[in-house]
Order: sequence, then C-alpha cells, then structure tokens
Amino acid sequence: MAGNLTSDECARLTDWLAQQADAPVRILATERLSGGAIQENHRLEIDVAGGPWPGHHDLVLRRDAASAVATSHSRAEEFALLKAAHKAGVTVPAPCVLCADESLLGGPFFLMHCVTGEARGGRLVKNAPDAALVRALGANLAHIHSITPPGDGLDFLGPPPKDPARAAVAEYRAFLDALPDPHPAVEWGLAWLADHAPAPGDIVLCHRDYRVGNLMIDGGKLSATLDWEFAGWSDPLEDIGWFLAKCWRFGRWEEEAGGLGPRDAFLAGYEDASGGKIDPAAVTYWEVMAHVRWAVIALQQAWRHVSGEEPSLELALTAHVVPELEAEILAMTGEQS
Repeated sequence: MAGNLTSDECARLTDWLAQQADAPVRILATERLSGGAIQENHRLEIDVAGGPWPGHHDLVLRRDAASAVATSHSRAEEFALLKAAHKAGVTVPAPCVLCADESLLGGPFFLMHCVTGEARGGRLVKNAPDAALVRALGANLAHIHSITPPGDGLDFLGPPPKDPARAAVAEYRAFLDALPDPHPAVEWGLAWLADHAPAPGDIVLCHRDYRVGNLMIDGGKLSATLDWEFAGWSDPLEDIGWFLAKCWRFGRWEEEAGGLGPRDAFLAGYEDASGGKIDPAAVTYWEVMAHVRWAVIALQQAWRHVSGEEPSLELALTAHVVPELEAEILAMTGEQS
C-alpha cells in the first residue's frame, strides 16, 4: 500500500468523492507527505462543482502504512477520536469523512482538512523560547482532558483503568520480559515506579503521545494536534509528564516544555484552562514513567529489526536512544529511592 496514489486509485477515489459530495469532483493534485511510519498521509487538492461542499478543498487522506503497528488505533477509531477532540475545542485538523470500504484503496481511510505549519522538533526548538506558545499548548491539552469516559462514540477504548500508574507498570514490564536481553536500568525504573505509584485520581482521555513532533506550529501558534493512534483513558498527568520529559526536548534541555519554552508557562496554561491545580511531585513521577515507556518502546523497535521481523535502519537506530534514557531514569530516581 506504500507510495503515491496510483492513477487507478485516484479514479476510484474521484467516483467515491462525487458520491459523498453529491456533485462532480476533480482531483487537481496529490502528494505523498513525509513522515508517517505507522500511518500514510497524502495531500489531496480537489474541486467540487456544486452540492453541499462546493469549491476548492485542500485535504489530507490518511490510511495505514505498510508497517502499521497492531497496537495503534484503526483509521475508523482515529477518525472518531478526531471528531470527539474537534467537538471539545481541541486544535485539530477538521475531520471530513470516513471510508470503511476496504476495496476502494486497499484499506479504510479518512479525509481531514489540511493545516499548515511545522511539526519537526529539531527545527521548532531552534526558535526563540516562547512562553505564550507553550501556555497555549498547555491549554490545548486541558481541552483534550475535558473528554471523560465513556465519551461520545469512543466505546472502542474499552473500560478505563482503575489504577493507570500500576496498569502502565504491568504493561511495560510484560513488554520488557518478552525481550531476550536483560535491561537492569529499565527494570530499576519499573521497580521504582511500582514502589512510588500514586493513588488513582481522575480518568480522562489522554493523547498518550502529546509532544513536540506531533504538534503543528504555524507562525508561533498551534495549528494542529496530530497522531491520535495511541489515545486512551488514563491519568491526565501521563500526558503532562510525557510532554515535559527531557527525552522530548530535542537537545534543548533548559526549555523544559518540549524544548519550546518554560515549564511553568505550560503548567499555568493547563491549570487556567482546566480549573485545577497540578502537584509538581506527581508530575515528576509521570516524567520517570515517560522515560521508562520510551526506553521500552525503543527496545521493542530495535528488536523488530534484529529479529528479522522487519529489517529497517530506522528501527535499528532507535536503540541508540536507550542509554540516554537509562541515564535519565537513574538520575531521576537514584536519590528518591
């Protein structure tokens, strides 16, 4: 399924779009967008001659990549998450329409409006620190967390965990145990997390990958929250700890809000939008969790390459982040044990 849209796919897509728009449709241009190891994105410019959606539209078609991860949400589920987030006031690309017919393009896909901006962390952190931007990112996260179980159309997320911290520790320990080699620093981190797990609190919808790299920035303002493949019910501090974790600052360690600005501004934006207060000690716990989680994911990705399951230079190189993550886990927990 990888690659640009073929002429046959474009022809079938044109007919389907005309049915959806109840009017003639022309596809003016298509372009395979960069990124998307798990999902495949294509920019789609169309012209609709009449009906309820007349005029020129700049869209993104999102479908499974050849290397899709089984644990990520399906396109139908991601579309439902996008609709729920849009309704809650989260800054996301406006969702358009879902196609569940696998015969059309070889699998389900959906369309959303294209947004402009930059999402690559290595580029974004080169800009001057921006307290106003990170404050807005905190407020945007609070809007995501305003969605609570069971959620409209989100039944596929299943029942919320009774104890998100301990459930996460058990999940990551099972993942680590399935790997062939020992990783004592990560094991230490898991043991520390189990010993220091907080009492369960509120359960909300968490993005579970809310970080620089999945946030589109245009002219110093947030234009889109991207990549909802792993969203689920959890403690809101999971997202906060993930965003603030050192591993997602792209080398700009001193700017603790994703390498973009100060931690305090991000937390203030979240608190103002949510109406609640954040316990700094609890955030630290979930920052440790973030480093453990990313270390486990990186080890899993590397093993996919080493085992021959999916030979990939990108997967192989992912393992190079593990020693840095292990060092941070030990630094954060060594004096708090």
